[in-house]
Amino acid sequence: MQSSSLLERIKTVKDQDFTALTLDIFRYQAENNPVYRKFLELLGIKQAQIQRIEDIPFLPIELFKKYELQSAAWTAQQIFTSSGTTGTSTSQHLVRDTQWYLENARRGFEHFYGPLRDYIVLALLPAYLERKGSSLILMAKDFIEQSQSALGGFYLYNQEELMKHLRQIQQTTPATKVLLLGVSFALLDLAEAHPQSLQNVIIMETGGMKGRREEITRSELHAQLKTAFQQQAIHSEYGMTELFSQAYSQGNGLFYPTPTMKVLSREITDPLQLQAYERTGALNIIDLANLDTISFIATEDLGKVYADGGFEILGRLDASDVRGCNLMVL
Repeated sequence: MQSSSLLERIKTVKDQDFTALTLDIFRYQAENNPVYRKFLELLGIKQAQIQRIEDIPFLPIELFKKYELQSAAWTAQQIFTSSGTTGTSTSQHLVRDTQWYLENARRGFEHFYGPLRDYIVLALLPAYLERKGSSLILMAKDFIEQSQSALGGFYLYNQEELMKHLRQIQQTTPATKVLLLGVSFALLDLAEAHPQSLQNVIIMETGGMKGRREEITRSELHAQLKTAFQQQAIHSEYGMTELFSQAYSQGNGLFYPTPTMKVLSREITDPLQLQAYERTGALNIIDLANLDTISFIATEDLGKVYADGGFEILGRLDASDVRGCNLMVL
């Protein structure tokens, strides 16, 4: 099976095609990813045994810290790295085609929010801008470019300039949709220093205090931001270094994955046993866009999965690294 034909199917995948495509990608990676092939051998699992999505073994996310995960042989254009915390090792995700990552992220956002060209995109991501290898920064940069507005851009700690531009947008083009994408601690700093009504602005947090502020729950974070900016809802983006796809919440704490992504829940004490809907478990993620690396990832996030495909994040497994949007416990 050729990767090129699988890539074309991933671009246009629909719900009714997801299972067949997932099983084909499993077979491709079981043959072409040496680490995953060895993982299956150690489990005593043969390809022919896997006839359902529920039977697929998920590779522990920890292995992104120990191996260069690749399906087939190719040269990486870029390497995404996780931020990590003091004293912890970081994950590395090799990127065969940066444009593929960007196009998939773009399709995912527009699936829920409509064309990026209709937005002005402002990114308040200081912790990510101050290091190399952030997939979020690359995605935000592309979103800003796709929006085709001179008023969009990145902001580090220049809060006054950001608020000036937001006021300018509201005064000159009040009907224009605005996306303010920000890391949690920076949005809280902005809310405390410049509380004001932000009409027609989608405020989307990407999670993470990055050690800059005391950890609070997501619901507490959203309550403070809603009050400061007079918003009915705060949106959220769920993503990580190891994923090429994202999930989005439009304000109720319930995330929905983009078309190339599906989330399952597994029992905490038995990693090969899936958990029932609406029961707390550790999350398994299928990311079809990870064709060239690994599409089946057993994360260290705790959550609940619902029958309609939505999921919520409840925290982290004990003794797992704390990072990104997973710093907050609902």
